[in-house]
Amino acid sequence: MAVTGVAFTMYPVTDMARAVAFYRDEIGLTPTDYASDYWSEFDVGGATFGIGNFEQVGKPGTGASLALEVDDIAAAHARLVDRGVTISAPHELTNCWLSVVHDPDGNQVWLHQKKRG
Repeated sequence: MAVTGVAFTMYPVTDMARAVAFYRDEIGLTPTDYASDYWSEFDVGGATFGIGNFEQVGKPGTGASLALEVDDIAAAHARLVDRGVTISAPHELTNCWLSVVHDPDGNQVWLHQKKRG
């Protein structure tokens, strides 16, 4: 068996409409054409991120961590704060900056900005 890539990442959610609105409107992800009452997908730089509300996806609030690369973490942080979203202040590490936000079900979404050079 050869692993050729990651098929998708997914999070469990309780309310599909609320979760789709959060990831589309607050985080800024682009929904794909695949959406239903129990599963929706977003394109993230050519990769797929899915949200679902059926048993096999898991318990909401227990998703591992999705880390999204952003080009300007300070601007992303300011935008979310302005929209009333609770988000941690950007934290500087050796090679990057990180900031954490939670979706409406408590799943962590990490915003990540690589340091250049």
